[in-house]
Amino acid sequence: MAGRIEDYALIGDMQTAALVCRDGTVDWLCLPRFDSHAVFAGLLGNEEHGFWRLGPAHAADAEPPSASRRSYRGDSLVLESEWDTPRGTVRVTDFMPPRDGAPQLIRIVEGVSGRVPMRSALRMRFSYGRVVPWVHKHEGRTVAVAGPDSVWFDTTAETYGKSLTTYADFTVAPGEKIAFTISWQPSHKEPPALPEPEQSLEATEDFWREWVEHCTYHGPYREAVVRSLITLKALTYAPTGGIVAAPTTSLPEHIGGVRNWDYRYTWLRDAAITLSSLLRTGYREEARAWREWLLRAVAGDPENLQIMYGIAGERELGEAELDWLPGYEDSAPVRVGNGAAHQLQLDVYGEVTEALHLAHMTGLARNDYAALLQLKLIRYLEDHWDEPDEGIWEVRGPRRHFVHSKVMAWVAVDRTIKLIESGDADGPLEKWRELRDDIHRDVCERGYDKERNTFTQSYGSKELDASLLLIPQVGFLPPDDKRVIGTIEAIQRELSTSDGFILRYPTSGEHEGVDGLPGDEGAFLACSFWMADDLAMIGRVDEARKLFEKLLALRNDLGLLAEEWDPRLKRQVGNFPQAFSHVPLIDTALRLTASGAYGG
Repeated sequence: MAGRIEDYALIGDMQTAALVCRDGTVDWLCLPRFDSHAVFAGLLGNEEHGFWRLGPAHAADAEPPSASRRSYRGDSLVLESEWDTPRGTVRVTDFMPPRDGAPQLIRIVEGVSGRVPMRSALRMRFSYGRVVPWVHKHEGRTVAVAGPDSVWFDTTAETYGKSLTTYADFTVAPGEKIAFTISWQPSHKEPPALPEPEQSLEATEDFWREWVEHCTYHGPYREAVVRSLITLKALTYAPTGGIVAAPTTSLPEHIGGVRNWDYRYTWLRDAAITLSSLLRTGYREEARAWREWLLRAVAGDPENLQIMYGIAGERELGEAELDWLPGYEDSAPVRVGNGAAHQLQLDVYGEVTEALHLAHMTGLARNDYAALLQLKLIRYLEDHWDEPDEGIWEVRGPRRHFVHSKVMAWVAVDRTIKLIESGDADGPLEKWRELRDDIHRDVCERGYDKERNTFTQSYGSKELDASLLLIPQVGFLPPDDKRVIGTIEAIQRELSTSDGFILRYPTSGEHEGVDGLPGDEGAFLACSFWMADDLAMIGRVDEARKLFEKLLALRNDLGLLAEEWDPRLKRQVGNFPQAFSHVPLIDTALRLTASGAYGG
């Protein structure tokens, strides 16, 4: 059985990522890309679907022991786990070197004290646990082959096969090191080069240390901000600049439920807000790479902007269910692909335009096609902003006139007007000023409930929606507007959990809700950070700081966050780690630091 979501650590090489549990088990790894088929899919099933456990030997009928402590080595993505056993202490260092050739996952076992019996158990299963590969020896190396894929296993430890699993049993004494490496290679090619674990470790540490040195934030929340930035960098596909929402699929938003989605793609919304956080903390190269990815992805067809693309800009992300996988804690179905790719979500035009605007304002070198794209997006909005859509939360129910979507359409027009006013683009300025006013008027008249003094989720509805918290943050209305304050207070009353975190919108238990799905979900962490931001903006800074620090306390011991927090089970839920949680963490830290609203 897989561990709790917060029991996992992230390691990665900025092209794919692995999740390592506290007991030393790698339960998730897709090769060679984030969106490739998993070689280890035990996270969504059981050991039959692939895993790699490396830790102190234990009795066959006992649970493998969890590490006594673990941490990342400095500001890096190099994981160190230590076990204190009756026979001594042992350390395992896990990492994936930034890729220069074949993708590798390297694990180095080091004796600290005593003599500790260890075991490596490697069960590779291709195609998300469905295919048992042909495992054999080739010139002294172990290789697993199935169809187009091969995974090479290298170690100096003696190995043996049993029950379709490759084992190594060995003992380490103080100062002794034994390395294990798996490397992926297309099966028709020559074997990958022999790994050099110690040199790769040094190079990996150097990479992360040098990258973190570019961070311009030095405030009181630096540890949390830097760890979030490292996580966002790890979720960036280096060859193209595309940013995945998370490296996993189908980790449930409700344990045992059906709200299980594939997040291994680039949502324009998530990537745009990630870009803004990177720009504000000194990472202009990542922003430039994302802008180039965006221009390639939408090239030639900006009027049919998708809400998400593949990490190289692919458009077709057909959704399918893997019925041989029982799902994380029996949360089925397990899905790959994402059918929401072709939804209409008007807010995306606003997020993309805002990101391009921020890149322009922070001095990113001008790109004429970026400005042309922005103008084309507004011409599309001219004709479509007043249509119903599926909204920010990708509802699978009927389209509605979501207030947040209209607000972000206003943002798109507003930022484009500013681009024209700066002299860096040409467009019908007066016409678009009128359009901006029309959208603003429409939202304030049709999306606002005067009796309750709050904006609502959609025109004519009574439901609230936490995305309304973004109204003051994007400048649609000033923070001291009574309608803004009323909305914040209404969301606090109606969408807060017992511990003060924020739900996205009301759900209806076993009945189909506004999103077209049965079941409930946890508190959405991004929305909770947005609440902290809004509280700071309206002058309730002590309350904002307390909420922010409560949110920081939800991170696991390595500083990582999933998509949601289940207030009933007191655990993280949803895909992990989640860019859409770490980005607002950074944003709120910057806002609170600027306001001086922090403890100590």
